[in-house]
Order: sequence, then C-alpha cells, then structure tokens
Amino acid sequence: MEPRRELLLRELRDAWDEVGEAEEDRREALRALEEDCLAVYRAKVAQVRQQGGRLRAEIAAALAELAALRAAVGDDPRSAAQTSAGSLREELRAIAPELEEVRQRRDEMCRQIAEVTELIDRLRQEMRPGERPPPPRVDADPDDLTMNSLQELRAHLRHLQSEKDNRIKKMAELTSSLHASSSVLGMDPQEITTIVQEAGAGDISDGAIARLESEAERLREAKRGRMQRLQDLVVAMLELWSLMDTPPEEQSRFQGVACNVAASEDEITEPDALSAGAIGEVEAEVARLEGLKGRRMKDLLARKRGELREIRLRARIVSAQEEEDGGSDEVVSDDGCADAAERSLVLERLDARISEARDEEFSRKEVLERMERWQAALEEESWLEEYNRNENRYNVGKGMHLMLKRAEKARALVNKMPAMAEALTAKVVAWEEDRGTKFLYDGEGLLDMLEEYDNTRKEKEQEKKRQRDQRRLQGQSTVESPVARALQKNLKNVTRTLSMGGSKKMIVSASSSSLSSPRPITPSYLKSSFSPRRSDDGQMVSQDSFE
Repeated sequence: MEPRRELLLRELRDAWDEVGEAEEDRREALRALEEDCLAVYRAKVAQVRQQGGRLRAEIAAALAELAALRAAVGDDPRSAAQTSAGSLREELRAIAPELEEVRQRRDEMCRQIAEVTELIDRLRQEMRPGERPPPPRVDADPDDLTMNSLQELRAHLRHLQSEKDNRIKKMAELTSSLHASSSVLGMDPQEITTIVQEAGAGDISDGAIARLESEAERLREAKRGRMQRLQDLVVAMLELWSLMDTPPEEQSRFQGVACNVAASEDEITEPDALSAGAIGEVEAEVARLEGLKGRRMKDLLARKRGELREIRLRARIVSAQEEEDGGSDEVVSDDGCADAAERSLVLERLDARISEARDEEFSRKEVLERMERWQAALEEESWLEEYNRNENRYNVGKGMHLMLKRAEKARALVNKMPAMAEALTAKVVAWEEDRGTKFLYDGEGLLDMLEEYDNTRKEKEQEKKRQRDQRRLQGQSTVESPVARALQKNLKNVTRTLSMGGSKKMIVSASSSSLSSPRPITPSYLKSSFSPRRSDDGQMVSQDSFE
C-alpha cells in the first residue's frame, strides 16, 4: 500500500501547489488526515477484537454444551474435545462435528424416552382412568438422558404391561367363574352376559375388576349356601335310607346328588347341581322319608334294640339273664314315646349306645378270642377226663384209633393250658389297666374265674399226688378216693359251666400277689404223653390210667 499512499500524497501536494495552499495549512491537514487514518485503524482493531471475543465465547459455550450433553447422555464430560493451538475459527470448527454428534444422540434418547413415557401414560389411563389427581406423567429429565434412565422407564413400562396382562387374565378368570357358578346354580346365561357387559367389556380398570369380583363373590356365597343346604339334606337322606332300609333302586335316583355330600366347593361343577329344582327334589325325598320314619319308628326302635342286644351278647358284656329280662335302661317302652320327637331322642340314645357297644366289643376282641380257645381247651380237658375213666378205652374196636388220636391231641392241648391261662390273664390285666375298669364276662369277673379254676386245678393235682403217694406206700391198685372224685366232679362242673357261658363262672383275682406269682408248675399228669403198655393179662394199659 505504500506506493499508492505516496502517489496520493503527491497528487495532494500538486493540488495544493495548484491551489496555493500555505505550508502551515498543509501540515495541519496532513496531521488531521493521519488522525483520521489512525481512528479508522483503531475502529477496525476494536471490531476484530470484539469478533475474537465472540468466537471465544462461542467456543466456551460449545465446550460447555458439549460437556453438558456428554454428561446427560452418560459420557465422561472430561472426554470433551481439546482446543488446538490454531485460530479461534479453527478451534470452533473442530468442536462443531463432535457437538453435532452428541446433539443427535441426545435427540434420539429424548425420542425413545418420550415414546416409553407415552406408553406408560397410556397404560396408566387404561388401568386407572379418571383418577383425581391424574397420574403424574413420567417426563424425561433434560439433565438425565442416560441409558440407565431409559432402562428404568422401560422396566416400569414392562411392569405396567405385566400388570395389564394380569388384569386381563383376572378378568377372564372372573368371567369364567361367573359362568361356572351360574351353570352350577342353574341361572340364565344371559344374566351373566349382562353383568359382564355392565362391568365393561375389555375394561381392565380397578372399577371393572371390583364389580366382577363383587358379582363372583355373591355367586360363590350363594353356591356355598346352597351346597351347605344340600349337604345337610343329603346327610339326613342317607341316615333315613339307612334307618328305613331303602332299596337300592329307590336310592339310585339321588346317587349323583349323594356323591356331593363330602365334596368341596370347587369340586361341584356339574350344571344345575345346586339349582333350586335339584335341592327341591332332595327336600321332597327327605320329607317323604321323614313321613315314613314316623310310621315305622316303632319297628326301627325294636330293630335297634335287637342290634344292641346282639352286640352285647357277642361281646359277653351282660349276662344272659339280663338279656332275657330286657337288660338295661336303654329299653324304652313304646308307650313312653308319645310323638316322633320323643322317639327320635330314644333312637339317638340307642345309636349312641350301639356305637359304645361296638367300641367295647372291638376293645375286648383279643381277650374274647383267647377266651374261646381257652373254653375249647376246657372242653377237651373234660372229655379227656371222661376218656381216662373209661376202662375199655384200649379195647380193639371200630373207631378206637380215632379216639386214641383225639386223646393224644387233647393231652397236648391240656399241657398248654397253664401257658394259655397265663397269657389270657396278662391280656385281661392289660385291658383293665388301659380301661380303668374290671373285665366282666357275662357279668362275672374274668380274672376271678381264672383264679378259681387255677385253685381248683392245684387242689386236684395235690389230691392226685397224695393218692399216688398213698398207693405207692400201700402197694394197692389205683383207686380214686372220695375226695379226689369230689374234686374231679367239682372241676368238671366248673369247666362245663365256663364252656357253656353260664352265669356261674370261675373267677381270677386281679390282686398284685396273683399277678406277681410265678408260673404254676404243670402237673405231671398234664405233661405225660400217651404211651400204652401191656399188662400182665395181655391188655393194653396206659400209664395215665393210674393217675
């Protein structure tokens, strides 16, 4: 620019020369011109410096925005673009691409978050419409556009979607329950359809679910009430069938209903199973049976008394004389039963006593079984005594070998009788300790009976031993003394009485001394086996014949 400035100054000097400008004026004009030039330069410098300040401010703002966006999207803010050593414009151009990329990421995150938020709000409105205050909208935090924030919103959306699915499933279950209950109760299906439509078809709100739940609970209550009513009727009907001996062909009409007597609420699913018509039929049957029961109550009472008497006789609880006399206080005359109510009370008492008698029979079963075996052994012992007194028992004759075999078996059974008595006594003692009462057999104490038999047997053994010792000393033949015959006769009468189940029984003491006494020694005549020998005259003689 210097040549052009010199050229302009020369032209200006020539013009001044031509005009005749004074030297002082010329110098003044040049100083003014220089000041004007400096002012222009200063203005330009100020303008450029101002522009540089704006660029630095833009760079700082871009860096700050970049750091903020990085922090919002979850990047490390310290990884922002570093300023280079170039000009401010170059520095700003270097930041622009990275800033644009982060802005795009921010916009994408905002879009995704907005979509998830919209879905969340929509699901909330479906499930809880018209809430006051309305459900708060889940807005994206502009300072939190990270993936974690988006994942949290998506997790919340999945939770709401799961809740929606559960509500849809629950609505379907409630609708199905309504139809099932109405079918069991015999209701019109159109009524349930109307209820569902009033609740809101496709509505999954809290109000719709509450309405369906209320209707379902109402039907369940009705179902439970009818089920209880039906079960009470069926129980009464079964009891009347049993009392009246109703034939199976009459019972077959109500077999399907009778199967529901022990069913739970969920197990009764047959259509019209609890309808008013079905319950009415059962009520009519119960009323019919009640009428028959009133007319046949006398026969029922007689049959129940006979059943009770049979159980007591079988369990040997009372004596035969008591049974012949009518027995006990459970026998109530028909004249005392003025009406059906009193007869029903008598029948209930008889049923209770029959149940008690059956329990008693069951508890006495093992003792009675052992007692039967004991009585069979007593009969064999009595027969063996008769057989041993027969002087012709070894003569050869028809059927004598059978008698010999029976005698051999009877001796083996008689040898076991002490052990049988001991085992029977132990069972009776255990029973009495468990029940806290005395074991009566046909009205007599069984322990006393066993003790009496044991004493009689010991007396008999002592008498036999005394006779053997006397015969051995005197060298006489075996002759039974009058005392021995009396004892044998006494034992025979006792064993026969015990085997026949009469009122006069042998008694076994329940005292501690009897229970703790040692097992009695089996007499030699019970231990001896059958071993016949020939006598001097050639006849077959048993060694037991001398006993």
